[in-house]
Amino acid sequence: MAIGAYAGWMLAQEARSLLTRLARLEPFALIEPTVLAAALMPSAQSAIESQLVQGRRELRRMVAQFQWWLRREQADGASMATAAEAQRRFTFLRLKFNAALTQFDLFNEVITQRSEHKTGVWLAGLDIVAADALALPGNVYQAPPVVCYLDRGPGAAIRRARTRLPGGGDNPVAIIRLPRERMIGSSIASSLVHEVGHQGAALLDLVASLRPMLQAMQHGGGAVHVWQLWERWISEIVADFWSLARVGVAATLGLIGVVSLPRVFVFRLNIDDPHPVPWLRVRLSCAMGRALYPHPQWDRLEQLWLAYYPLAGLPLGQQRLLEQLQTSMAALVGLLVQHRPPALRGVSLAEAMAVHARQPAMLANLFRCWNLVPGQMYQATPTLVFAVLGQARASGGLSPEDESELLGRLLTHWALRSTLDTSELCADVVRHGRQPGRTLPPLASRLIIH
Repeated sequence: MAIGAYAGWMLAQEARSLLTRLARLEPFALIEPTVLAAALMPSAQSAIESQLVQGRRELRRMVAQFQWWLRREQADGASMATAAEAQRRFTFLRLKFNAALTQFDLFNEVITQRSEHKTGVWLAGLDIVAADALALPGNVYQAPPVVCYLDRGPGAAIRRARTRLPGGGDNPVAIIRLPRERMIGSSIASSLVHEVGHQGAALLDLVASLRPMLQAMQHGGGAVHVWQLWERWISEIVADFWSLARVGVAATLGLIGVVSLPRVFVFRLNIDDPHPVPWLRVRLSCAMGRALYPHPQWDRLEQLWLAYYPLAGLPLGQQRLLEQLQTSMAALVGLLVQHRPPALRGVSLAEAMAVHARQPAMLANLFRCWNLVPGQMYQATPTLVFAVLGQARASGGLSPEDESELLGRLLTHWALRSTLDTSELCADVVRHGRQPGRTLPPLASRLIIH
């Protein structure tokens, strides 16, 4: 049955209505009230707005094509197009519109929290921490912008940059969801840098470069099923390694906080879960920490974990598997520490992250110096600050109350410093016509928050 006058009119009205609703989706810069220090970094704001503008432009083009097709078919007396065909075409447009709304809501959830008092500024500070955690020397990759937001639950997650968005298109920024319950203590760095590690691993193609080595271990005379499990878990293991390399013992302490669950969950082996068994994951974190930063604290933490969750009482088969995994752990850690991915051009990940400069004794010495001259702490890189404070917390030199107060000030300082540095750069470009990217004396580095 051909498209009738009423059906054509109805669908034309629906198309116009869809365009009207689409026009209501304004840029976030016009609808989200935040103080300047809580705003996204310009690179992130621009990337998000550009992605959404492109999506809206494409949808308008598709609606215009539908309207043209509908008018042509109605004007053609010999047209064989039916009302069902017209409805099918419009239904596809509405699905694309809903996909555009899904993308808008995805970023809206991130940006809306920037208007929360204090929390918005702290999130901007965490963006700076994430950027520092992702940065590697030597221009080995182009790091994407990273934005953070809070959600319920104990765990964190990442939607990596350059992955497909709902409805199509590549995600222009890395979006990290952090547990609100961790705001704020040094353990927030464990969750944050672990997720950053997933993005870094993707940029370096670490998992792909490690898999052949793990597969070779499956044919090297060891227990095949053990190395198959390590291969299955390698993406999460690499992210844990990244977190340790950046913030030291704070990574393990934060991990313990996340996986301290009822006993049945701590020992559960789920074949579909990319995370190692929690009981084993903490022990692996201690083993990696011991290899990167030799210190008695790792034995102390491991014994504490075993006291929390002893193996006694588990079925013999489960105990045997955990013992086999534990036996192969040293070889796995050796692979990770010595691995030199092609992207790093002969440099190991531990060397690229300069773990030699974050040994526990050095961190403890920095903490003592910062107690005498607090201003020096505000000049250090964010991940180094978290490593120092995490080390101080682990050794009992920093109370939870002082830690939270201090981190609140530091996150505020980093957000403010970034905002003022950006503002000064933009003002200098306007005044003198300098090219963006030229190094300028940072104004905010002279503003120390006490």
